[in-house]
Amino acid sequence: MNTLKIIVVGFLSGLAGAYSFYSYRQEKAARQPTENQFQVTDYTPADVYRPTIIKSSGAATLAESVDFSEAAVKVTPSVVYIKSISQSSQAYSPWDILFGGGGPQTQVSGGSGVIFSSDGYIVTNNHVIESAERIQVLYNKKSYEAELVGTDPSTDLAVLKIKENNLPGITLGSSRNLQVGEWVVAVGNPFTLSSTVTVGIVSAKGRKINIVDDRFPIESFIQTDAAINPGNSGGALVNKKGELVGINTAILSRTGSYTGYAFAVPVDIVAKVVEDLIKYGTPQKAIFGGNVIEYDYLNAKKYGLDEDVKEFKGVLVGKVDRTGAAATAGLQEGDIITKINGIEINSESAFEEELSFRYPGDKITITYLRNNKPNSASLTLLNKKGDTSLVRRKIYSDERLGANLEAVDYGVKVSKIQDGIFKRIGLPENYTIIQINRKQVKEPQDVIDFFNTYKGRVYLYGINGAKQQIPLSFYLQ
Repeated sequence: MNTLKIIVVGFLSGLAGAYSFYSYRQEKAARQPTENQFQVTDYTPADVYRPTIIKSSGAATLAESVDFSEAAVKVTPSVVYIKSISQSSQAYSPWDILFGGGGPQTQVSGGSGVIFSSDGYIVTNNHVIESAERIQVLYNKKSYEAELVGTDPSTDLAVLKIKENNLPGITLGSSRNLQVGEWVVAVGNPFTLSSTVTVGIVSAKGRKINIVDDRFPIESFIQTDAAINPGNSGGALVNKKGELVGINTAILSRTGSYTGYAFAVPVDIVAKVVEDLIKYGTPQKAIFGGNVIEYDYLNAKKYGLDEDVKEFKGVLVGKVDRTGAAATAGLQEGDIITKINGIEINSESAFEEELSFRYPGDKITITYLRNNKPNSASLTLLNKKGDTSLVRRKIYSDERLGANLEAVDYGVKVSKIQDGIFKRIGLPENYTIIQINRKQVKEPQDVIDFFNTYKGRVYLYGINGAKQQIPLSFYLQ
């Protein structure tokens, strides 16, 4: 009985399937004429569509444009590791008496440097070596004792010299031609990790971030988002060709490590400073004889100028030295400087950068506005002493003192201390004497004369290389 049911059900299912298939074919045949009237069987358009094809102009492909291996290979041999060695004094505690601690401690810090020429000149940051009593350069698995050729605190640059030849001097590029958005490569020794390469773009140019501690600071930094960390200072910032465009100097960070932006001294400024330090031992500063400030709505209001202008172009003349170059040329507070020698000036950093290329005695033409009327003035730049002569580094030495002495902005700096009075009284290397017995000193000869004639209690006030105040008191016989 069950078998019969299965046969009947199967038969009926087959009939239903056959009927459904037959109905589908009939319906399709009925629709066919209607569909055919919408089919295109032979149609040639009046204008044949052709896609726009851009032929290659020989430019790098995307893969090639982000390949920095050539630049890294080219510049890495020109970047060195710098060790700054100094002594620091710590106060004694009861535990030091029991266990022999306290007293002078050796401190070693690291940074980077760039081989500027094949005969051993190396550029780095001033802050990398300013507190050093000894400087060592590590290159090609060798250690060299470095001589400090000179420093320029106003640009935070310094030049060293090692006794070696046939070194791979770096190729110089141009920071003036550098474009915002252009790829750059940073090479240095962050966290003592030698020959580290990072990549970013130029985020901005002409940045002023107020980090240079000097009477005549020059800040016109290249800003980049290439990762730069402690130890990168003094290292190279290069373009894709491996040409030097800047010396990495600072990071803007709340943590002390890289958080997005770093800053480099433009190579056009670097080249001039290095040449000055090698040739004269000191930078040649061209002094304007006053200061300039940003020309914007607030400063225009402060100086009683028209605030309702379409665009604030130029920089404002702030304080003017009565006997300086600016006053002699007839410039006044509130004048709006728009050009130097025909070059447009629209920021304080651009003004400082343009002057950084000049020498004392150079004549420049200043274009400015006063009472909305255009004017021009010829201005002769001066040195820090107020004349047009070139300044040369003068180093004095005295056998009784056992050291070299030279005049600096804040007093008399002492270096290369050997056997003599300064060594016996514990004067640290690179100590700057500001006062002797509470009297200001400015010239090395004043210090030499005092120590060669005075007898009795001496009170010295000064700062060490790290700019820490260190007063000393002792008795001269």
